[in-house]
Amino acid sequence: MKLTEDVHLVGSGSAGVGLTHELDCHVYLLDGGEELALVDAGAGLDVDDILRNVEAEGFRPQDVRYILITHAHGDHIGGAAALKEATGARVAISEVEAPFLREGDEEATALAQAREDGYYPPNYRLRPCPVDMELKHGDEFEVGKLRVRGIHLPGHSKGSMLYLVDGERRYLFSGDAIFFGGVISLLNCVGSSLEDYRENIWKLKGLNVDALMPGHLNFCLSGGQRHLDAAVEAFKGIGVPTNLIGRHGLIMSQ
Repeated sequence: MKLTEDVHLVGSGSAGVGLTHELDCHVYLLDGGEELALVDAGAGLDVDDILRNVEAEGFRPQDVRYILITHAHGDHIGGAAALKEATGARVAISEVEAPFLREGDEEATALAQAREDGYYPPNYRLRPCPVDMELKHGDEFEVGKLRVRGIHLPGHSKGSMLYLVDGERRYLFSGDAIFFGGVISLLNCVGSSLEDYRENIWKLKGLNVDALMPGHLNFCLSGGQRHLDAAVEAFKGIGVPTNLIGRHGLIMSQ
Protein backbone atom coordinates (compact mmCIF):
# COMPACT_ATOMS: atom_id res chain seq x y z
CA MET A 1 0.00 0.00 0.00
CA LYS A 2 1.70 3.19 -1.18
CA LEU A 3 1.35 6.02 1.35
CA THR A 4 3.79 8.57 -0.10
CA GLU A 5 6.65 8.62 -2.57
CA ASP A 6 8.94 7.50 0.27
CA VAL A 7 6.79 5.10 2.30
CA HIS A 8 4.73 1.97 1.64
CA LEU A 9 2.79 -0.12 4.16
CA VAL A 10 3.70 -3.80 3.66
CA GLY A 11 2.53 -5.30 6.94
CA SER A 12 -0.35 -4.57 9.32
CA GLY A 13 -2.52 -6.73 11.55
CA SER A 14 -5.88 -6.51 13.27
CA ALA A 15 -4.87 -3.29 15.08
CA GLY A 16 -4.24 -1.79 11.67
CA VAL A 17 -5.57 -2.45 8.17
CA GLY A 18 -5.34 -6.26 8.05
CA LEU A 19 -2.68 -6.65 5.36
CA THR A 20 -0.85 -9.52 7.06
CA HIS A 21 -1.06 -11.70 10.18
CA GLU A 22 -3.46 -10.38 12.79
CA LEU A 23 -0.69 -9.99 15.39
CA ASP A 24 1.57 -7.91 13.14
CA CYS A 25 2.30 -4.28 13.87
CA HIS A 26 2.45 -1.84 10.98
CA VAL A 27 5.51 -2.73 8.90
CA TYR A 28 6.63 0.19 6.76
CA LEU A 29 8.88 0.07 3.69
CA LEU A 30 11.14 3.09 3.16
CA ASP A 31 12.08 3.77 -0.45
CA GLY A 32 15.44 5.51 -0.51
CA GLY A 33 15.95 4.84 -4.20
CA GLU A 34 19.00 2.62 -4.41
CA GLU A 35 18.38 1.36 -0.87
CA LEU A 36 15.27 0.20 0.99
CA ALA A 37 14.51 -0.28 4.68
CA LEU A 38 11.77 -1.91 6.71
CA VAL A 39 10.55 -0.27 9.90
CA ASP A 40 9.73 -3.13 12.28
CA ALA A 41 9.36 -6.79 11.43
CA GLY A 42 5.93 -7.95 12.58
CA ALA A 43 5.28 -10.96 14.79
CA GLY A 44 6.97 -13.44 12.47
CA LEU A 45 3.96 -15.72 12.07
CA ASP A 46 3.61 -15.06 8.33
CA VAL A 47 6.70 -13.29 7.05
CA ASP A 48 6.02 -14.52 3.50
CA ASP A 49 3.03 -12.17 3.29
CA ILE A 50 5.24 -9.20 4.13
CA LEU A 51 7.75 -10.22 1.47
CA ARG A 52 4.98 -10.71 -1.09
CA ASN A 53 3.72 -7.22 -0.32
CA VAL A 54 7.21 -5.79 -0.83
CA GLU A 55 7.24 -7.40 -4.28
CA ALA A 56 3.67 -6.29 -5.03
CA GLU A 57 4.78 -2.70 -4.45
CA GLY A 58 7.37 -3.15 -7.19
CA PHE A 59 10.47 -3.78 -5.06
CA ARG A 60 12.89 -6.67 -4.62
CA PRO A 61 13.30 -8.04 -1.06
CA GLN A 62 17.06 -8.37 -1.64
CA ASP A 63 17.25 -4.56 -1.99
CA VAL A 64 16.16 -4.12 1.65
CA ARG A 65 19.36 -2.96 3.34
CA TYR A 66 18.06 -2.26 6.86
CA ILE A 67 15.44 -3.52 9.28
CA LEU A 68 14.83 -0.70 11.76
CA ILE A 69 13.29 -2.02 14.99
CA THR A 70 11.40 0.45 17.15
CA HIS A 71 11.28 -1.72 20.27
CA ALA A 72 11.68 -5.29 21.47
CA HIS A 73 8.10 -6.55 21.81
CA GLY A 74 7.09 -9.69 19.97
CA ASP A 75 4.74 -8.09 17.46
CA HIS A 76 7.59 -5.81 16.31
CA ILE A 77 10.63 -8.13 16.46
CA GLY A 78 9.24 -11.64 15.96
CA GLY A 79 9.84 -11.54 12.20
CA ALA A 80 13.33 -10.02 12.37
CA ALA A 81 15.33 -13.25 12.02
CA ALA A 82 13.28 -14.53 9.06
CA LEU A 83 13.31 -11.17 7.29
CA LYS A 84 17.06 -10.84 7.80
CA GLU A 85 17.56 -14.30 6.30
CA ALA A 86 15.33 -13.49 3.32
CA THR A 87 16.85 -10.09 2.53
CA GLY A 88 20.37 -10.02 3.98
CA ALA A 89 19.46 -6.70 5.63
CA ARG A 90 21.27 -5.18 8.61
CA VAL A 91 19.16 -5.16 11.76
CA ALA A 92 19.17 -1.96 13.82
CA ILE A 93 17.75 -1.58 17.33
CA SER A 94 18.54 0.49 20.42
CA GLU A 95 21.64 -0.55 22.32
CA VAL A 96 19.41 -1.03 25.38
CA GLU A 97 17.34 -3.78 23.78
CA ALA A 98 19.88 -5.25 21.34
CA PRO A 99 20.81 -8.07 23.78
CA PHE A 100 17.12 -9.05 24.11
CA LEU A 101 16.77 -9.61 20.37
CA ARG A 102 20.19 -11.21 19.94
CA GLU A 103 19.50 -13.72 22.73
CA GLY A 104 15.76 -14.19 22.10
CA ASP A 105 15.10 -13.16 25.71
CA GLU A 106 11.39 -13.77 26.29
CA GLU A 107 11.46 -12.41 29.85
CA ALA A 108 13.16 -9.09 29.08
CA THR A 109 10.87 -8.53 26.08
CA ALA A 110 7.77 -9.35 28.19
CA LEU A 111 6.87 -12.00 25.61
CA ALA A 112 6.57 -14.75 28.21
CA GLN A 113 4.11 -12.62 30.19
CA ALA A 114 2.13 -11.67 27.07
CA ARG A 115 1.94 -15.33 26.00
CA GLU A 116 0.73 -16.35 29.45
CA ASP A 117 -1.92 -13.61 29.24
CA GLY A 118 -3.14 -15.12 25.96
CA TYR A 119 -1.92 -12.40 23.61
CA TYR A 120 0.30 -14.85 21.70
CA PRO A 121 -0.39 -18.53 20.88
CA PRO A 122 0.94 -21.05 23.44
CA ASN A 123 3.56 -22.33 20.98
CA TYR A 124 4.80 -18.87 19.95
CA ARG A 125 8.53 -18.41 20.51
CA LEU A 126 10.94 -15.54 19.83
CA ARG A 127 13.69 -16.44 17.39
CA PRO A 128 17.05 -14.91 18.32
CA CYS A 129 18.35 -12.58 15.63
CA PRO A 130 21.83 -11.13 15.03
CA VAL A 131 22.02 -7.37 15.54
CA ASP A 132 24.20 -5.29 13.23
CA MET A 133 23.58 -1.76 14.56
CA GLU A 134 23.14 -0.86 18.23
CA LEU A 135 21.73 2.64 18.20
CA LYS A 136 22.11 5.49 20.66
CA HIS A 137 19.97 8.63 20.90
CA GLY A 138 20.88 10.98 18.07
CA ASP A 139 22.63 8.44 15.83
CA GLU A 140 22.22 9.31 12.16
CA PHE A 141 22.61 7.30 8.96
CA GLU A 142 21.26 7.19 5.42
CA VAL A 143 18.93 4.83 3.59
CA GLY A 144 19.71 5.87 0.04
CA LYS A 145 18.39 9.41 -0.37
CA LEU A 146 16.64 9.35 3.02
CA ARG A 147 18.28 10.71 6.17
CA VAL A 148 17.44 8.83 9.39
CA ARG A 149 17.97 9.94 13.00
CA GLY A 150 17.28 7.75 16.01
CA ILE A 151 15.39 9.23 18.97
CA HIS A 152 15.58 7.14 22.14
CA LEU A 153 12.34 7.68 24.05
CA PRO A 154 11.92 5.20 26.93
CA GLY A 155 8.42 4.79 28.30
CA HIS A 156 6.55 2.09 26.43
CA SER A 157 9.75 0.07 26.76
CA LYS A 158 13.25 0.85 28.02
CA GLY A 159 14.76 0.85 24.55
CA SER A 160 12.03 2.42 22.45
CA MET A 161 13.75 4.00 19.44
CA LEU A 162 11.83 6.38 17.20
CA TYR A 163 13.07 7.10 13.68
CA LEU A 164 12.98 10.64 12.30
CA VAL A 165 13.24 10.37 8.52
CA ASP A 166 13.75 13.24 6.07
CA GLY A 167 12.56 12.64 2.53
CA GLU A 168 9.67 14.04 0.49
CA ARG A 169 8.40 15.16 3.90
CA ARG A 170 9.55 14.69 7.50
CA TYR A 171 8.33 11.44 9.05
CA LEU A 172 8.43 10.11 12.59
CA PHE A 173 8.14 6.34 12.91
CA SER A 174 7.13 6.13 16.54
CA GLY A 175 6.54 2.43 17.24
CA ASP A 176 4.24 2.14 20.25
CA ALA A 177 5.71 5.15 22.07
CA ILE A 178 3.40 7.80 20.60
CA PHE A 179 0.12 7.39 18.74
CA PHE A 180 -2.28 9.58 16.80
CA GLY A 181 -3.77 12.22 19.10
CA GLY A 182 -0.64 12.31 21.26
CA VAL A 183 -1.64 9.13 23.07
CA ILE A 184 1.04 7.07 24.84
CA SER A 185 1.04 3.33 25.55
CA LEU A 186 1.87 2.20 29.07
CA LEU A 187 1.82 -1.53 29.83
CA ASN A 188 1.82 -3.49 33.09
CA CYS A 189 5.04 -5.30 32.25
CA VAL A 190 8.79 -5.11 32.61
CA GLY A 191 10.35 -2.07 30.96
CA SER A 192 7.21 0.05 30.65
CA SER A 193 7.42 3.17 32.81
CA LEU A 194 5.43 6.37 33.27
CA GLU A 195 8.49 7.90 34.91
CA ASP A 196 10.53 7.22 31.77
CA TYR A 197 7.87 8.92 29.69
CA ARG A 198 7.85 11.90 32.03
CA GLU A 199 11.63 12.31 31.79
CA ASN A 200 11.85 11.87 28.00
CA ILE A 201 8.64 13.23 26.46
CA TRP A 202 10.35 16.60 25.85
CA LYS A 203 12.38 14.96 23.04
CA LEU A 204 9.28 15.31 20.85
CA LYS A 205 9.35 19.10 20.97
CA GLY A 206 10.36 21.07 17.89
CA LEU A 207 10.82 18.12 15.53
CA ASN A 208 8.62 19.76 12.87
CA VAL A 209 7.16 16.41 11.85
CA ASP A 210 4.80 16.22 8.89
CA ALA A 211 3.85 12.53 9.00
CA LEU A 212 3.36 10.52 12.19
CA MET A 213 3.69 6.79 11.51
CA PRO A 214 2.99 4.73 14.67
CA GLY A 215 3.17 0.97 15.10
CA HIS A 216 -0.61 0.45 15.13
CA LEU A 217 -3.89 2.23 14.50
CA ASN A 218 -4.10 5.57 12.68
CA PHE A 219 -1.23 7.34 10.97
CA CYS A 220 -1.22 10.81 9.42
CA LEU A 221 0.64 12.25 6.44
CA SER A 222 0.45 15.92 7.42
CA GLY A 223 0.18 17.89 10.65
CA GLY A 224 2.07 15.25 12.60
CA GLN A 225 3.75 17.66 15.00
CA ARG A 226 0.43 18.59 16.59
CA HIS A 227 0.10 15.01 17.86
CA LEU A 228 3.58 15.18 19.39
CA ASP A 229 2.79 18.54 20.96
CA ALA A 230 -0.37 17.04 22.46
CA ALA A 231 1.71 14.29 24.07
CA VAL A 232 4.07 16.83 25.60
CA GLU A 233 1.19 19.00 26.80
CA ALA A 234 -0.45 16.04 28.57
CA PHE A 235 2.57 15.75 30.86
CA LYS A 236 2.30 19.29 32.20
CA GLY A 237 1.11 19.57 35.77
CA ILE A 238 1.25 17.09 38.63
CA GLY A 239 -1.84 15.04 37.81
CA VAL A 240 -1.86 11.68 36.06
CA PRO A 241 -1.48 12.23 32.29
CA THR A 242 -4.78 11.87 30.47
CA ASN A 243 -3.39 10.40 27.26
CA LEU A 244 -2.86 6.78 28.29
CA ILE A 245 -3.78 3.89 26.02
CA GLY A 246 -4.05 0.17 26.73
CA ARG A 247 -2.88 -2.47 24.31
CA HIS A 248 -3.62 -1.10 20.85
CA GLY A 249 -6.77 0.87 21.33
CA LEU A 250 -8.32 1.17 24.78
CA ILE A 251 -8.06 4.64 26.34
CA MET A 252 -7.36 4.09 30.02
CA SER A 253 -8.11 7.55 31.39
CA GLN A 254 -9.54 10.80 30.04
